Amino acid sequence: MRTPVKLTAYALGLVLVFGAAAGAGRVLGPDNEPAPPPAHTDAHSDAQSDGHTDGHAGETAPAAGHLPGGLQVTQDGYRLTPVTTRLSTGAAQPFQFRVIGPDGKPVIAYTPNHEKDLHLIVVRRDLSGFQHVHPTLGADGTWSIPLAVDDPGQYRVFADFQPTGHDPLTLGVDVPAAGDYQPLPLPAPAIVAEAGDYLVTIGGDLAAGTSSQLTFTVAKDGQTVTDLEPYLGAFGHLVALRDGDLAYLHVHPIDAKSLAFAAEVPSSGVYRLYLDFKHDGKVHTAEFTVATLGVEAPKPTEQPGHDADGHTHN
Repeated sequence: MRTPVKLTAYALGLVLVFGAAAGAGRVLGPDNEPAPPPAHTDAHSDAQSDGHTDGHAGETAPAAGHLPGGLQVTQDGYRLTPVTTRLSTGAAQPFQFRVIGPDGKPVIAYTPNHEKDLHLIVVRRDLSGFQHVHPTLGADGTWSIPLAVDDPGQYRVFADFQPTGHDPLTLGVDVPAAGDYQPLPLPAPAIVAEAGDYLVTIGGDLAAGTSSQLTFTVAKDGQTVTDLEPYLGAFGHLVALRDGDLAYLHVHPIDAKSLAFAAEVPSSGVYRLYLDFKHDGKVHTAEFTVATLGVEAPKPTEQPGHDADGHTHN
């Protein structure tokens, strides 16, 4: 009987010890080190970068959810999905794509902007071969347009659109054109650009993070052109692409009957500007290399000759 009594007393002792420890834990509380804060969730947290980064030293990447247009293939549940996976460098071939909505279905309802449901911008990664075209929408939600590019290489395709009931979006995706890729150097900055038979002059300075007024003057045969024709509801349209990652900005005139633009670029750096204007029934494009204030643009050692107005507008 003595052994069972000892065991019972030992067991009771353990109960008292653990009970006291538990009570002390309740009095002293748990580990006083605070738990890490929950991860921040942004309204655009589903935006996915395509993996390209800007190579300019000293630039700060924007916070997630505040990326410039065109860097994402998906945003707010909308995704740009190419059906055609290669671009033609010969005869124009149908280029097809869809915009998939948050419900997983192709988007078929759009709010027109500047007279079109969707603007398609195609440009090679070296910022050459710019095209601004307007595909047609099929009943099944597939966009299509005959399209060809002049040279092989990796191209960025931008879809600029507004789904009905949503804010405007610009999504971008890379599509290759097979062949021997020979990248061109970025042209040096200049205030005058040729666009076929036209000379276009740019005025104003580009500053990062604020609205900068840029003005353009079009001349032909030594005379200022004063009878520009409306194109997509305005006398001019301006697209800006940042060198390095092709961050996208589509700018429209301050006044629909002028070539003055308020451009607000997202960061310091070098940009390629593409001005579309219409005269004598044809759309022309003038291209400029512009560096923001305080940034020196690269000076190419060689500038190959090329057709300054070899663009497509549909």
